[in-house]
This record gives sequence, C-alpha cells and structure tokens, in this order.
Amino acid sequence: MKAKAAVERIMGSVFFVCGMVTIVAVLGITAYLIISGIPAIREIGLVDFLFGQVWQSTASEPLFGIMPFILTSVYGTLGACLIGVPVGLMTAVFLAKVASPKVAAVVNTAVELLAGIPSVVYGLIGMIVLVPAVMRFFQLKNGTSLFAAIIVLAVMILPSIISVARTALVSVPGEYEEASFALGATKMETIFRVSIPAAKSGIAAGIVLGIGRAIGEAMAVMMVAGNVANMPELFKSVSFLTTAITKEMAYAPTGSLRQQALFSIALVLYVFIMLINTILNAFLKRREKP
Repeated sequence: MKAKAAVERIMGSVFFVCGMVTIVAVLGITAYLIISGIPAIREIGLVDFLFGQVWQSTASEPLFGIMPFILTSVYGTLGACLIGVPVGLMTAVFLAKVASPKVAAVVNTAVELLAGIPSVVYGLIGMIVLVPAVMRFFQLKNGTSLFAAIIVLAVMILPSIISVARTALVSVPGEYEEASFALGATKMETIFRVSIPAAKSGIAAGIVLGIGRAIGEAMAVMMVAGNVANMPELFKSVSFLTTAITKEMAYAPTGSLRQQALFSIALVLYVFIMLINTILNAFLKRREKP
C-alpha cells in the first residue's frame, strides 16, 4: 500500500510539473513578445503602426505600416475557411456516418498523409502547379496572388478539421440518432439536425485548429503569394503577417528599429490568434447555456 501511495504521489508530481511547463512556456513566450515588440510600437506610434498602409523598412525614411499584412492575413484566413470548412465538415460526416469501413479506411489514410506533408511541399506544388494554372486561367501576368495562397491554405487546414470533426461525430451517443429515426427522420435529416448539432463543440474545435494553421502558416504562402506589401486584392501579389517576418528577419540588423518592428508584428499576430480563440470559446459557451 505504501508503495502504491508513493507511486501515486510521484505520478501526481510528474503531471503537475508537465502542466506547469506548459503554463511557463506560454507565459514566457508572451512576456518575450511584449518586451521585444512594445519598443517599436512606442517609437513608431500605435496608430501609424497598425493602420499605416505603407511598409518600406529599407527606405532612407522607413515606414512601418502593417495594415496590408493584417488585412491580407484576415482575408486569406477567411477565404481558406470558406473553402476548407465546408469540405472538411462534409468529409468528416462522410467518414463518420456514411462511408463503409473499407472506404473510410482508405480516406482516413489519405487524410493522415495530407496531415503529414511538410509545408514546404505544399508551397512547392503550389508554386509549380497552382501559380502557373492561375496565371493561365485568369490571364494574369503573374499567378502569385492572394487567391493562390487561399487555395493552398484551404487544402492545408483540411486534415485538422476532418480529424477533429470526425472524432466529435463518432462520439455522439447512438441513442440520439435512434430517437431521431424513431420519430421518422431520414438519415440525412438525422445527420444535419441531430448529429452535427450534438457534435458542434468538437467541430468548432477543429475549425479553431484550422484557423490557427491558416493564420500561422508562413512557408507555403510565402512561395505562392508573391511577398509584396500591397493592400490585399484577390489576384495581386501580397504579403501575410507571417511572411513579412520570415522574409525580413534574417536581414534586419540586431537591435535596429526594423528588427523591433518585426517583433511587433509577431506580437500583433499572437494577440490576433488569442482573440480568435477567446471569441470562439465565448461564443460556444454562450450557445451551450440552457
């Protein structure tokens, strides 16, 4: 009994330490971004930094307006969700409620492979296949654009949405669906009026993961978006918050205003993701109240 009690105490301590490591990591990242990002915002000015429409970090009189990056990230994420969420949700429904076990196994394997593909491979395929196709189809001079980035991001968020939504749908108690059938509902009516509403929390979690993947992606969109600090237009080369950091950080002198401004962009991106998670969680909790 004493040995079991000792093991329980040890494992409890291990779990506690692991939980504290997670909290310390989040607090450390938050503190570092605040300390590194605030000086540039203070020097440039919050309004000029957030709402300025020109980013010229290497000019003789540099300008550090990140509104083009913010809007591009917002439009790119929304566009990817408009395409990826319906496709991902319908695929999850197909796997959980419609497909036969053999077909579901094949599709699940494809989804797992899709999740394991590195970002740079998505970007490479997009650059070689998608960008020329966009250029030819829409008769553009250059296919690198916000549209190409949206298509790539829509494909990249599918595995997160599909896997989490499928798990949520499979976890719906069978009694709910049996009661629906007993009342005369068809299979499709049961899926859309019973199963999906019952699994909405899990589905929303998958969507949040997809949004996080879309807004935090850098390598793939860098290869297809064009990396130009333009105000966002669908068929125009643009730069995201993530790509703005990636493409310039290696060339920014240590301690310079340019480097500090890039840390400020990272801080804005971090706050942006936190706001999205907070708003969605608050919305779900409000919907779940009786």
